[in-house]
Formats: sequence, C-alpha cells, structure tokens
Amino acid sequence: MGSWFDLRSVKLRSGEEHREAVEVSLEPLLLGGQRYVPVPERVPAALAVTQAATGRVFELRFTGRLHGPCYRCLSDAVVQLEVHGREYQATSPGDSDELRTPYLDQNRLSLGSWARDALVLALPDKILCREGCAGLCPVCGRDLNAEPHSHAGPEPDSRWAALAELRERL
Repeated sequence: MGSWFDLRSVKLRSGEEHREAVEVSLEPLLLGGQRYVPVPERVPAALAVTQAATGRVFELRFTGRLHGPCYRCLSDAVVQLEVHGREYQATSPGDSDELRTPYLDQNRLSLGSWARDALVLALPDKILCREGCAGLCPVCGRDLNAEPHSHAGPEPDSRWAALAELRERL
C-alpha cells in the first residue's frame, strides 16, 4: 500500500541526517464503522533519516485532512491535523520489537503504511462537525443542532408508587 522510500540511496555516518521532500498516499479509513476519506489522497511530506550510533531514527511530517460523518450528529465533518511520526530501527534489534520499526522491509521504508498509522494516532477521540455539537435526540432522532428540543420524561412505573410516598414522608 502507498509509497516506499528506498534507504539504499541514503549513505550516512553516525550523527548525520538526510532530509527529503516526499509524497505519501493516504487511503480511506474505517473508524467506528464509519468511512473517513483523506482529501487530497496524496500529500507532500518531509522525511528525515538520522544515523545514530546504534541505529536509525526516522521522522515523517505532513498535514492530513479527513472528511466523514460527525461522531454525534452524522453530518459532514472535516478534521485537519499536523502529523508527526517518529520511528527507530536498531542496527542489531535482536528479538526486541521496541528496537525495530514495522515499516522497514529490506531497506525500504513503507511511507504509506506509516503515514496512515501516524494519522490515526493523531486523530482526536471524536471527530465532530463543530465544537459543541449537540448530536441527535435519543428519543426522536432529530438533529439537536438544527432543532433544539426536549421531551417529557417517561411516566414513573406505578409499581414504585408506594416507595415514592414513603420517600415524601421521610
């Protein structure tokens, strides 16, 4: 999926850094059963590769924008994010998952997969059409942003009437 960056073209000594402008492909996301589409699908990004004494540090920065339904009212919502991802790959990682990045395969860095995961991690808890969205009425389903209203509470169950009378006496 997406684009790849070939690290064989980058020759670095310890302490050196390589910076390059790249383009990453973003694919639609399925979050909470809802589809969110990146617009545009290809975005410019800044990639930095730093050679450390014990491995390589990768950084990816880009701006991503997703369009999809609001979490509360289901109307159109747009979220724009500044995304910054950082990964590390040890020269000799052994069996440790913490010392390797899942986006590196045969000296090729999967920019598309990394960009998607970094974008998801940067998302807010809830994607809203606007701050303070009122959502949908839980009784009738109408949009509370367009039609603010309330419904009378349900009638109390008559089986609890004796307890209600006792509460009033105390």
